Amino acid sequence: MELADIQRVKQQFGIIGNNTELIRAIDTAIQVAHTDLTVLITGESGVGKEFFPQIIHTNSVRKHGKYFAVNCGAIPEGTIDSELFGHVKGAFTDAVSERKGYFCEADGGTIFLDEVGELPLSTQARLLRVLENGEFLRVGSSKVEKTNVRIVCATNVNLPEAVSSGRFREDLYYRLNTVPIKVPALRDRGEDIFLLFKKFTMDFAAKYNIPRIELDEQAKRALLAYSWPGNIRQLKNVAEQVSILELNRKVTADVIMNYLPEQPKNNLPALFGASGGGGKTFESEREILYSVLFDMRRDITELKKQVAALTASNSRNSDSVHIYTDAEEVVPVVQHQQPTIHIAPQPSAPVHQIVADEYVEEALSLDDMEKKAIRQALERNRGRRRDAAKELNISERTLYRKIKEYGIE
Repeated sequence: MELADIQRVKQQFGIIGNNTELIRAIDTAIQVAHTDLTVLITGESGVGKEFFPQIIHTNSVRKHGKYFAVNCGAIPEGTIDSELFGHVKGAFTDAVSERKGYFCEADGGTIFLDEVGELPLSTQARLLRVLENGEFLRVGSSKVEKTNVRIVCATNVNLPEAVSSGRFREDLYYRLNTVPIKVPALRDRGEDIFLLFKKFTMDFAAKYNIPRIELDEQAKRALLAYSWPGNIRQLKNVAEQVSILELNRKVTADVIMNYLPEQPKNNLPALFGASGGGGKTFESEREILYSVLFDMRRDITELKKQVAALTASNSRNSDSVHIYTDAEEVVPVVQHQQPTIHIAPQPSAPVHQIVADEYVEEALSLDDMEKKAIRQALERNRGRRRDAAKELNISERTLYRKIKEYGIE
């Protein structure tokens, strides 16, 4: 596809960004527009999937026909068949008159089924029939009707997984997935984040008649390091909040981090072991480190106690030595009766105090351990923070905070 066509479409629909995957998705939409093939658009919530069926419709021979966008997830299960396919008078209690559904109204045009993964199984069967031969039945009617409509679908549901669990029909999935278009997540679009943020802040500056927000280099790095679970929608909300609430128009990393919520941690850092599913949760990496370290040292502590008891026993009884086995049995070992000289141990502190002191010493070294682990991960990944965070199994925002806290260059 010509680059000029892609630029024209980007300008027409206000699409901002130069990411390779985004350009490929736009290119695919333009190429498939001239056909009647069914298109399945996938991607996370908030990435802008709704633009692509419009691109397909306006660049197709159906562009003068009607275009309907239907959010399947927002329609109750009991009424969705009526909404899509219509009903006859008396089909159910509230059916006081006939109603044409979207498939009838969109005849000759395009219908966009958003969140198609939320359709109930009975409706999936009806949709499959429309896809195969253009036929459908109104609710309460036995008369077969025909429609000539282009179907474009979108979902943020993992449809292959839904097929495996029996929540989505396999034959319908393959029928819908004739031409797949995957819209990339914002965190995978690199410097597009800065372009979008700049566009949003310019819009809000004009809307509220205020000076535009500008980011310093550290703030840009913070935006790039964040994973943006809400994608473009979340970025727009952050841009609006910062534009309205901040008096200083030059925004630093510390300021921008206040508008980026901490993401929930589903796993413990790989460096310190994975969660065992025991239902225990931790509020910080420090608590995780303490817990794992103390768990690992529990057996060593027990051994220290046994050695202390053995030493005390030696000082009281020189005729035998008591060895504690794993089964906690005492095995007397009788020594030859000969003159012996016993030197009583002189610990500088009680045994329990020695153990406590060692715990304190280990706890005090946790900062160094964590700092060393982060530094090594950055070195292995040549300074790429996103890859280092993935290796440590922590969020990029947490890694950014730790780097700043420890002063790691």
